[in-house]
Amino acid sequence: MNGLDHVAILVADLDAAIRLYRDVYGLELAEVEEVPTEKVRVAIFGHGAGRIELVSPSGPDSPMAKAIERRGEGLHHVCLEVPDIEQAMAALRAQGAPLLDEKPRPGAGGSRVAFVHPKGSRGVLVELKQGGGEHR
Repeated sequence: MNGLDHVAILVADLDAAIRLYRDVYGLELAEVEEVPTEKVRVAIFGHGAGRIELVSPSGPDSPMAKAIERRGEGLHHVCLEVPDIEQAMAALRAQGAPLLDEKPRPGAGGSRVAFVHPKGSRGVLVELKQGGGEHR
């Protein structure tokens, strides 16, 4: 693991959340992206390690819409950057970590991602991320 890539916050209204983080907190909005495979819109604040990622459902059938119904808005996951996602997944499996993904899937910015179940991470959903665009 290379360390923290980003922290993701689940929000119901992406535009309102962007205004809060940009206009009230004064953070730089780097990009807004649609991730159709995950049925979400993502707003990324900052550059390099330690970014904040706002995640919002792109429609009522998004799993994130259901998550907001169940738990409300708030911290969604912590993302760790890895140099080789398959190797990281194999190492975690060998140690008994409960992975939610059998193989990497497409993520924001052209990255490849996989998730570790919160049961294996002291209650925190952990995303593993390899690659991605200019925000790495």
